[in-house]
Amino acid sequence: MIEIKLFKNQNLKGYTLIDAFPGAGLVGPMAGSYIIEKLKMEYIGYIDSDSFPPIAAIHYSIPMFPARIYKEDKYKLLVAMSEFLIPADSVYRLSMELLAFVRKYEIKKVISISGMPTGTPTGTPYVTSPDIAVLKKAGKAGIKSINEGVVAGVGAVLMTNSNRFNVESMNILVEVNPQIMDPKYAETALIGLNKIIDIDIDLKDLEAEAKIVETKIRDMLKKIKETPEHYNKSTEATGPSMYA
Repeated sequence: MIEIKLFKNQNLKGYTLIDAFPGAGLVGPMAGSYIIEKLKMEYIGYIDSDSFPPIAAIHYSIPMFPARIYKEDKYKLLVAMSEFLIPADSVYRLSMELLAFVRKYEIKKVISISGMPTGTPTGTPYVTSPDIAVLKKAGKAGIKSINEGVVAGVGAVLMTNSNRFNVESMNILVEVNPQIMDPKYAETALIGLNKIIDIDIDLKDLEAEAKIVETKIRDMLKKIKETPEHYNKSTEATGPSMYA
């Protein structure tokens, strides 16, 4: 069972939800955490499941759920992220719960941020979407689309199911070396995001912030390794190679 719980009632009609769950190169969490920090987003809820690792994230001495949702009103943005790799057997259920959440609150669109494994990253953001109009809009903003390839993880399930529920969706893809977690990957993703949804996130502090996020997630993954065996197995099954 997976549940999305808000601390209080929220009016989220017309907002954009950014999926920043971990994948190859940790592009999503690095970019998502930076957006949360720079826009001073409000922690409005969390995602809970009995299939998630039994851990708590501690920030500024306060224990928090490791999968959280944040809100910012000026740009009408939401960020959903976690500080652990989503277990493979929970990816589909989490994605469908997110789509149900989007429909319930009349959220306008969903944007996933993902890494695309390659040996030689070019520093160019790409986009894929089931909606031709979205691809054309991204093209006008200077973001190339992917003609052939594979996308996996939460972002993939969101895109393949979004049209069923009349939800606009897209995936911003960044080429990454899956063995390296480089803040430049997050910078590339945010350059693409800035263009696609016409926001202005200052990137000058990104490298330092992204390294902090990388360290936190590495520490979290290390702690997960020390939890009971059945959690270790479910988490290891979703290693970076599972994501595009």
